[in-house]
Amino acid sequence: MKLSINIDHVATLRQQRREKYPDPVSAAIICEKVGVDGIVCHLREDRRHIQDRDVFLLRDTLKTKFDLEMGASEEIIKIALQVVPDLVTLVPEKREELTTEGGLNILSQKDYLKKTISRFHEKNIPVSLFVEPDKNVIEVSKLIGCDFVELHTGVYANATTKEEIEIKLKQISEAAQFANSIGLKVNAGHGLDYTNILPIIKLNSIYEVSIGYSVITRALFVGLEKAVREMLNLVKGI
Repeated sequence: MKLSINIDHVATLRQQRREKYPDPVSAAIICEKVGVDGIVCHLREDRRHIQDRDVFLLRDTLKTKFDLEMGASEEIIKIALQVVPDLVTLVPEKREELTTEGGLNILSQKDYLKKTISRFHEKNIPVSLFVEPDKNVIEVSKLIGCDFVELHTGVYANATTKEEIEIKLKQISEAAQFANSIGLKVNAGHGLDYTNILPIIKLNSIYEVSIGYSVITRALFVGLEKAVREMLNLVKGI
């Protein structure tokens, strides 16, 4: 299993004071040196954390995979087509939400998403769709041309009882296996931490996990390098 680190919340702290630091690009370089497989950031329309400058600098600086999360708005699409990241992950986006609350509603906007995916493919940019672990949604995602799906693990991460955790984990496992069976690679993310990641690691059908908040918050106490290395060791089974 591969591990990508989401650096959004380094930028969140910077934007609280509108300072030049902490710099998410510097954080990405530290993560890269530790040995992660990729860096993720989300360029939101309201620019609440990651800024345009960060995205272009990351593209110029990173040697590992650069995954740009984004809503499918025309403004952000145009920026992504200029940046040419290694992967685009299309996610739902609402101004009032604190963080992404769920998967894309593929069925209601499949024609628009299909056209958007084609625009990225013209630039040889692979596309992932952030979706719920639902076979119908995954099947439509494949039909409209995406290369990956990223399964939303937030409901699993927020489950509180053993029974609920097992149910949600089974849904993720079955959805990932189904996606693999129709030719999609599977990523997973949202709400994953140093504890709930352990059952996810055992799912051989998941290609990569994307983790941010839990690593960045742990870094406040142990430092970013140590926090990233601890998560990397868990994911790699070291």
